[in-house]
Amino acid sequence: MADAGTLEIRDLHKQYDVKGQPLKVLEDISLSIRAGEFVSIVGSSGCGKSTLLRLVIGLEDDYRGEIQLDGRRVVGTSLERGIVFQEHRLFPWLTVEQNVGLGLLNAKGDQAGKRRSVQEHIELVGLKGFETAYPYQLSGGMSQRVAIARALVNRPQVLLLDEPFGALDALTRTYLQQELQRIWAQEGITMILVTHDVEEAVYLGDRVVVMQPRPGRIKRIVDLSSLPRPRDRSSVAFATLKEDVLGEFAQEPRREPVKPAAATPGGPLRDWTFAW
Repeated sequence: MADAGTLEIRDLHKQYDVKGQPLKVLEDISLSIRAGEFVSIVGSSGCGKSTLLRLVIGLEDDYRGEIQLDGRRVVGTSLERGIVFQEHRLFPWLTVEQNVGLGLLNAKGDQAGKRRSVQEHIELVGLKGFETAYPYQLSGGMSQRVAIARALVNRPQVLLLDEPFGALDALTRTYLQQELQRIWAQEGITMILVTHDVEEAVYLGDRVVVMQPRPGRIKRIVDLSSLPRPRDRSSVAFATLKEDVLGEFAQEPRREPVKPAAATPGGPLRDWTFAW
């Protein structure tokens, strides 16, 4: 099991130069993420979600503010921070085992220990028996599981997920959401998910960070601690929280939900039959 990291983002500002003019992408982002927490980030296109992940992973360093992992400023990429993108980005000429092993290319340890770790993580994502398969022999969902195993094999403190299931069909996406929740619970790792799918965000997250665009800012943070795990998508509590988050994207002003009237014996609905 990996050592989960604590992430601290303070007063973060990011802009690009476009045709000589500054374009603000992120403005005044402050967010504390506890060790072992699963945080979902949602927002419309252009709100800077993916840019935020790029800064946390260390792909860019031109910004104002602080990004710290366990109290140390994030500088460049590191094995302490893993990432999974929307596209699996597997090397087609390498087997599943070899693709996962790439995650240990710069890691310390002997070859026997690395082979054991690769096998453990292939089993973790449910692909035992596919070690020698090539990417063209795998489905999209299986390929994405290989990408998750590759990101986890060096046991990072934080795993970043940038729309990891966005290109998959609905059934595969639902299945992999369940698998990701299982992996997170088993590994105890800190996870940050960027997604356009509000249901996915609520299903997986301990908190949902709602961002608004141009420039990207945190609009609201929704605490999901009242929603027990494993999550039941058909429950009233789940539907209520999902609608609460969706309400942040509505064009009309938010209104308080109407509470259904309590049923009374012998009331006006006593002779009705409902088929749900």
